[in-house]
Order: sequence, then C-alpha cells, then structure tokens
Amino acid sequence: MKTAGIYGFYPVVDEVRWLRRFLPLGVRTIQLRIKEQTAAEVQRQIGEALAIAADYPDCQLIINDYWREAIRLGASWLHLGQDDLAGADRAAIRAAGIRLGVSTHSPAELDNALAAQPDYLALGPIYPTTLKQMPWSPQGLDRIGEWKGRCDLPLVAIGGITLERAPAVLAAGADVIAVVSDVLRHPDPDQRVSAWLDLFRDAAMSAKTA
Repeated sequence: MKTAGIYGFYPVVDEVRWLRRFLPLGVRTIQLRIKEQTAAEVQRQIGEALAIAADYPDCQLIINDYWREAIRLGASWLHLGQDDLAGADRAAIRAAGIRLGVSTHSPAELDNALAAQPDYLALGPIYPTTLKQMPWSPQGLDRIGEWKGRCDLPLVAIGGITLERAPAVLAAGADVIAVVSDVLRHPDPDQRVSAWLDLFRDAAMSAKTA
C-alpha cells in the first residue's frame, strides 16, 4: 500500500458520486463503503467506481465488505471488518490478486487480522466518534504506537479524526488517516479534502528535509 504524501489521506465514502468529486482534487486512496443497498445497486456502484478509478492509474480504490463483488468485478483492494473476515473466502480473494485491509479494535482482533496476512491494518476508533455506535472505547494515541510495535504493515488510523487532530495522529505513528465525518459532513467537502491533501503534502516535504 502506498502511504507517502497524498496517499496517506484515506477518505471513506458511502456513494460512488464522491469519487467523481474527490479524485479530480488529488485523492489517491479512497474506500467505497456502501450500506443498506440492494444487491443490484451495490454491484452498479462498485462497477461504476472501478470505471472512474481506472482514469486515475495511481488510485488505490478500496471496496468495503463485498468480497464476492470485488472478485467478480476485478477490484484491486478490499477492506474487511472482523465479522466479514470470518466469513470470507480468503483463498479466493488472494487467488484474484486482491490486496486486503482488516479492521482491528483490540489485541485479540489484531492477532486474528495478522493471521490473515493482510496488506494493511486499520485501528479505531482513535477518538470518540458519532458516526455509528461503537462497542469499543476510544483507542487513544498510545495504542497507535503499540500496534506499530507489533507489526510491520501500513497502519491506518480511523475514528473521530479531524484535520486539527491529524498531526498528533501522524506523530503517534499512523501511516495513513481514514476520514469520514470530517469530510462528508463538512459544509464544503471539496475545500476540506484540499486542506487534508495539503497537510499530507506538507508532511511529505518535511520528512524529505528532516
């Protein structure tokens, strides 16, 4: 997984229309997470998203949950939660050449995810989040360093992370920051995306000159 510069900004979107807005702005890592749609609509949106991303050869488009559709439609990246990971055909996913990210929220889930030999790990929620009900307490910044010490994989931090909190999350060791509400619920999502991209460009430049 590419993580340097703008690749470190990872918006998670609920509809394919966001790809049409965000990819032209420079977003290059993005997840399509579709919820509560018919099977036909899911397949349509994934197919459309893959077609859009194909116009950006360096785009890392990640499909959430729908591993069968990801295989059928030729996706390159897939993200699974723990429950979805348990029911997925991992051999078929690997045979299709699909790279895999897995969510984690506890040490036991980290062990389970590592056993699946993923290409990246996600840890969350880092901060309290109002996006959905979470059975886990906020992980906090220290947990990011703990996870980095236990694995040699790109680490995606997610959950309650705003642009203002991002520098602390990166300093704690996160390679990538996944963002939902701070972009999709912002009064000007395009402007917010541009600000996030600027932050990661600046971070990359600082790393080069350090």
